[in-house]
Amino acid sequence: MDISTQKTDEAPPPTPLPTPVEQKRAARGATRPGDRIFLGLSRGSGILLLAVMAAIAIFLTYRASLAISKDDANFLTTFEWNTGLVPPKFGIAVLAFGTVVSSVIAMVLAVPIAVAIALFLTHYAPRRMSGPIAYVIDLLAAVPSIVYGLWGALILVPHLDGLFGWLDDYLGWTGVFSWEEGAPRSMLTVGILLAIMILPIITNVSREVFRQVPRMHEEAALALGATRWEVVRMSVLPFGRSGVISASMLGLGRALGETMAVATVLSPDFDIHASLLNPGGGTFAQNIASKFNEATEFGRDALIASGLVLFVITLLVNGAARWIIARRKEYSGANA
Repeated sequence: MDISTQKTDEAPPPTPLPTPVEQKRAARGATRPGDRIFLGLSRGSGILLLAVMAAIAIFLTYRASLAISKDDANFLTTFEWNTGLVPPKFGIAVLAFGTVVSSVIAMVLAVPIAVAIALFLTHYAPRRMSGPIAYVIDLLAAVPSIVYGLWGALILVPHLDGLFGWLDDYLGWTGVFSWEEGAPRSMLTVGILLAIMILPIITNVSREVFRQVPRMHEEAALALGATRWEVVRMSVLPFGRSGVISASMLGLGRALGETMAVATVLSPDFDIHASLLNPGGGTFAQNIASKFNEATEFGRDALIASGLVLFVITLLVNGAARWIIARRKEYSGANA
């Protein structure tokens, strides 16, 4: 066979893939109108989001500085909210404590139950059962806050006497669960109600994350003799850990900023109680909602100052969540 004919019959060498630099140059030099429009919309959306966040931060900081500069007490440690005095005295110690405590109670109650429900729906329940249950949970996420608040005030609060009495009998010696036979409009009641409200959010997101677990991972574990629970523990939970953290942060964000439901079931006062069962306490959102309409111009600036603190807490929570997810990125679905 002729050497020239042999060379002609050989397949041409594969075309090398473009380098990242060449891809960027090609993107910058794209002339299609659709590409330019999409690039402009994407870039503009990101810039607009940053601009809105910056505008909110500037507005809150400016109005808060006007109020804090005239505050005659320590804004961070004062157990009082009286903007009508001359000079005014107000602080956020009680509000910060109540917001954090009620949100922690809600997370402690809601996250394990939500993850358990998500696992049951995706890996244990038959399809005929999981569909209707998932549909009902989706509906619970759409219930307005005021409806939860009315249900909490009319149904939940009157039926918590037995639980509070049991906690007082067996755990009252700790001081945290001592009860003085008052109306059960306390921080624990708020935490229970918030847990019910954020349960659908955490459940829905966790369920979708667990559904993305690669089937081959589960089948490989079963082939090695793992039980159903061992499959969940070794394959499903590590894969969905980042998603569960994200779902929990979404629920925590709603718990931190919940307003009407908390205002409906809580008997607020500006004091920190050692017991979670005795009435009293307050949260940032509840205090703003209850005092904003009756507040003077300076009183509204003071409420905005408390809103700035809540804004900072929310940013810190989301930043902490991103840091946790980044540390656990080896378990994320993108790297599976």
